[in-house]
Amino acid sequence: MLIREEAGWWYRLRDDGLAIVSLVAVENEEVVGHILFSELPIETAGGVINAASLAPTAVRPGRQGRGIGSALVRRGLELCRQRGIGIVVVGHPHYYPRFGFATELAKNLASPYAGEAFMALDLVPGAIDGIVGAVRYPEVFNQV
Repeated sequence: MLIREEAGWWYRLRDDGLAIVSLVAVENEEVVGHILFSELPIETAGGVINAASLAPTAVRPGRQGRGIGSALVRRGLELCRQRGIGIVVVGHPHYYPRFGFATELAKNLASPYAGEAFMALDLVPGAIDGIVGAVRYPEVFNQV
C-alpha cells in the first residue's frame, strides 16, 4: 500500500513533469495497486541517454499475492517499450528478475544504490546493455 511518504513522492515526480507511465489497478471501484515509471537520465561520455526508473510499486496488503503487482509491471513495461528506453529498478532481487531485470545489466551504471537490489532491463536491444554511465535520480529519491 502506498504510505504517506510514498504518495508524496509520487505527487512530486508527477508535478515535476517526470512521470512517464503511471498505472492503477482497480477492483470493485477501489484502487488496489499503483505503479510509476519516471524519467531517469543516464549520463555517459557520449551524452545523456533516456531511461526510466520503476518506483514506486504498491499493492494493498490484503490484495498482494494475487498477480496485481505483476500485471502492473508487465503493462508498464509494455508502455515503456514503446518509448524505446531501458528501465532501472531498486527492488526485491527475487521479484523483479521474473520480468527480465538483472544486476549484471546494471553493473556499469554508477548509482547511489548498489548490490543485488540494483537492477536494469533492456526493453529494446542496447537501451542499457553496454552503457557505461551514471544514473541521475531526481532529488525526491533522496527524500524517501
